[in-house]
Amino acid sequence: MDQKTKDSMILLEHLPFATDRGIAEKARIGLIVLATDYTIEHEWRRIMTDLKGVALYHSRILNDAQITPETLRAMEPRIAQSADVILPGADFDVIAYGCTSASMAIGEEKVFERIREVRPHVECTTPITAAFAAFRSFGARRIGVLTPYRADVNRIVANYISARGFTVPVFGSFNEEDDNIVARITPKSIKDGILAIKKRAEIDAVFVSCTSVRLAEAAADIEREIGLPVTSSNHAMAWHALRLARYEEKLPQWGKLFTLPLTA
Repeated sequence: MDQKTKDSMILLEHLPFATDRGIAEKARIGLIVLATDYTIEHEWRRIMTDLKGVALYHSRILNDAQITPETLRAMEPRIAQSADVILPGADFDVIAYGCTSASMAIGEEKVFERIREVRPHVECTTPITAAFAAFRSFGARRIGVLTPYRADVNRIVANYISARGFTVPVFGSFNEEDDNIVARITPKSIKDGILAIKKRAEIDAVFVSCTSVRLAEAAADIEREIGLPVTSSNHAMAWHALRLARYEEKLPQWGKLFTLPLTA
C-alpha cells in the first residue's frame, strides 16, 4: 500500500467481534479414514450434509490395501498422528477411527488410547464399537454377519463379536482381501449376501462389516424387505458419532437405527 493510498483511505482496525462454534454449532466430528477407503466419506457426507450445525472433518491413515491381521495391527502407531492433524488444537465432540477389522485386531481400547494421546477426553468410536451400540439399541442378540474378508480376518471378527456377549448363528463372506476390489462390490451383491444370511438362520439383526462396503443408502429398503434391522460399519458409526455428540434428531430415511437413541 503506497503512501498516497494510506493518506486517502479510512482504516478501521481491531473492530469488535463475537465468536460462536462456526458451522459446528451442534457437533464437530472428526473421522480417520483409511488411505485405501473409497466409501466412508461418501456415505457419511450423504448422511450428514443436510444436518444443520453438524460439521465433519477427516484425515487419512496409511494402510496396506491387502487386509491381513498383520497389516491391520501395523496401523496402531499411526493413529495418534492421524487424529492430531484434524484441525490441530481444535475441540471435537467425537473422533471416529474408520477401520472395522483393525479395531478388532488392535482392540477398541487401544485405538481410543492412541486417539486420546493427542485429543484427551474426546468421545471416541470405531465401527465395531458402533455396531455393538447398534445391537444394544436394536435389542438384538443373534447377529448375522456379512464381510468381504479372508478367512483369518473373519475368525478375528467372529471371535471378537462372540466374546462380547452376542451370538453369531450365521457368518457370510466374499473372501476378498484387496480393499480396492471390496470398494467395487456392487450394492446388489451386498443385498444378495444379506438375503442369503437371512435364509440360513434365525437372527435379530444383520451387520455388514468393512468401511469400504456400500450399504448406507440401501439399508432402509433392505430392512423393509427382510423385516429385520440392518446396519454396516459406516452406517452404525455415523449414527454412533452423532449420538455421542448428543445429536438426537431422528432420520428414518437412513433406516431403523437412525430413529433410536443410545442404549446404556
